[in-house]
Formats: sequence, structure tokens, C-alpha cells
Amino acid sequence: MKQALSIYVIVLAGVHLAFVAQGYSGAAEIVYGALTVMAVMISAIFLWLWGMRLSPLSLGMAFSWAGAAMVMGWWWLSVQLGGPAWMEESEILLVFAGLMMTGAVLHFEVLETSFGLRRGAFLLPVAGALALSALLLALVG
Repeated sequence: MKQALSIYVIVLAGVHLAFVAQGYSGAAEIVYGALTVMAVMISAIFLWLWGMRLSPLSLGMAFSWAGAAMVMGWWWLSVQLGGPAWMEESEILLVFAGLMMTGAVLHFEVLETSFGLRRGAFLLPVAGALALSALLLALVG
């Protein structure tokens, strides 16, 4: 825990320095670019772990990190390109979000077996999350 907090403090200091030197936009672009690259690498490592059969969560993590990399990369690229109209409502971004959602569903499936629940029980939190999201859209939208 000490190591994680120390890393967090160092990262926050770095982000703050980037903010002071580059402003919000520059700092955000640096952070999103770095996160995109790191997320791709992490996804590849989890895919390798899954291939080596070293962890049951690895495939879910590979999908989650790949989706996160693509979504962050999409936003990052959009800013770099000046927010082109074709990127604003492109279905491609939803495909990338689908990677993340697949990873989340795989995580719930692994948790189901870890907790000894009946087959299909992992779909309850997934359905609940989708229902809550749709409800908020109906209330606000």
C-alpha cells in the first residue's frame, strides 16, 4: 500500500508539473497519450497471460484494457485532430467501448465461479448496470 501511495504522489506531482507547464489541455493530452500507450501494453501482457493460462481473469483484463486504450486513444486523437465532426458521433467509439464492456462481463463471469454461484448469476449485475444506465438516460435525457 505504501508503494502504491508513493507512486500516486509522484504521478500527481508529474501531472501538476505538466499542468503548470502546459496548462490543462497540454497536461491532459500528455496524460491521455501516455495512458493510451500503457493500456495497449497492459492489454498485450494480459493477453499473453491468458495464452499461457496463468490467470482466469486475464482474458477479461485484456479486453478491458484494450477497450480502455481504444476509447482513450479515440479521445486523444480527436483532440489532436481538432475534434473532427466525423469522430463526434462515430459508431467506432461504441465498438471500442464494447471491448471494455466485454471485459467487464468476463470479470463478472469469473467472480460468479469464484463465489460458487449458479451459472448465469453473473448476468444480474450486468443487467442491473444496463438498467441503471438506461433509467438515468430516461430521467435526464
